[in-house]
Amino acid sequence: MSNEITFDDIVAARKRIAAHIQPLRVTRSESLSGRFDCDIMLAHEYLQTTGAFKLRGAMNAVLQLPSGASGVTAVSTGNHGRALAYSARQAGVPCIICMSELVPQNKLEGIRALGAEARIVGKSQDEAEIEAKRLVKEEGYTMVPPFDHPHVIAGQGTLGLEMLQQVPDIDTVLVQLSGGGLISGIALALKAQHPDMRIIGVSMARGAAMAASQVAGKPVEVEELPTLADSLGGGIGLDNQYTFGMVRNYVDETLLLDEKEIADGIRHAYFSEQVIVEGGGAVGIAALLAGKAVPGAKTMVLLSGKNIDMQLHRKIINQEA
Repeated sequence: MSNEITFDDIVAARKRIAAHIQPLRVTRSESLSGRFDCDIMLAHEYLQTTGAFKLRGAMNAVLQLPSGASGVTAVSTGNHGRALAYSARQAGVPCIICMSELVPQNKLEGIRALGAEARIVGKSQDEAEIEAKRLVKEEGYTMVPPFDHPHVIAGQGTLGLEMLQQVPDIDTVLVQLSGGGLISGIALALKAQHPDMRIIGVSMARGAAMAASQVAGKPVEVEELPTLADSLGGGIGLDNQYTFGMVRNYVDETLLLDEKEIADGIRHAYFSEQVIVEGGGAVGIAALLAGKAVPGAKTMVLLSGKNIDMQLHRKIINQEA
């Protein structure tokens, strides 16, 4: 498997997954455009089937499974697990998502409702990963990781193609930064066509592994801490093969937000844009409101997912959290 992911890989991914995903919807934010005296466009990827962008990468990977694969597996408690379960069902292949016994029941039920097996192993994600690796080694399953995989990155990059198709003159894009699969794919898709495009990665201050790794100049571990942007948590892997280098090469700026700023982004999305997004999905809006991101003349802000606990959302809206 080559370490080089190309623009052509993203173009091919778009053709491959087109029949299985919802096309990106883009609108102009009147409230943000008026506030900053420029054009600010919102990319509503939370409208994607399964509620987040992860479906693009998972579907692209599943549709390229080797012919002898017994099925697919991953370690995930969130959006990637849902996306892989849905993709496997669409493709008619077995899917086992390995999880620890600490995973909340509603997440187990969400995976199972999409036709996958949620296999509970041990008390940590590390223990669950041992079972996933056993499935690969002993039962012929294919591991589909959440971000550091060329098919996953190319699938997420299709968002960049759709952004530019709808708004050809964007000059700045705000994208969530976590493991880096999303921003790597989008940045490659955009900069291959417009090298001067400004790509800004946005994450939370509490446990941002990719941001810390870029500062260190190599992949490092960070302590995972509770955050409203929980979907952006987790490490990037000390043996990271793809996304660390792509973020270093393609992302122009990285911004970190505190919890109040993330909550402000969620509230703005709800009251001013009439949309419900999770904390990780709101960080682009939050970075603008906090004055940390300087918009260009035509700025695109990705709203990446909506899978927030609605009781938590209610508390945030009521300024109780």
